Amino acid sequence: MTTELSMPRLAPPGAGLPRIERFFANLMIHAKARRASTAQVAATFEQELEEILGLVKSRPSDVLGQRVLIRRLPGLEDSSRYWSALMTLDHLRIVNHQVGGVIASLCEGRVPPEKVGTADVKPSENVGWSVMADFERTSREFADVVKIQKSLKSPVSYPHPWFGPLDAAGWHFMVAFHMGLHRKQILRIFEGM
Repeated sequence: MTTELSMPRLAPPGAGLPRIERFFANLMIHAKARRASTAQVAATFEQELEEILGLVKSRPSDVLGQRVLIRRLPGLEDSSRYWSALMTLDHLRIVNHQVGGVIASLCEGRVPPEKVGTADVKPSENVGWSVMADFERTSREFADVVKIQKSLKSPVSYPHPWFGPLDAAGWHFMVAFHMGLHRKQILRIFEGM
């Protein structure tokens, strides 16, 4: 475990994944997003949400704010290895909120004009306990955005910073996968305490 006094040296936010890992992740994301049904992806998202909430709600608040240096998970940027559970929830809150807007726009045939990179969705280092409710709210709002769409096979796509153009179905799959990745991160944070 690393303390605040000995900040680890990590790659800067937005540095991305190792090239070979990014290549195979790109193939996996696009292939699985094409094959998975909206209902399957929605069920995965809901399961990941409930598991994350179960993990964090069972821990005392002082533990949730403790930053821990973890071994890098495949799919996780180096700069994200020294977070607390609350920072992880803040990151998920930001992503779920933004991607909900992207999916709504794509399903209306509009491409969001702004480009967002991974450095733009990093959490606050000073995030507080209230992020738990905000994370749960934005996750429920994300699920609601998906539910009201007639189809996620949108006529337009929007580029992911690592995986290129994704339609609304691709973004939906990406968010469910992303929730699972950060659930594993939270587990590693707790194991490292």
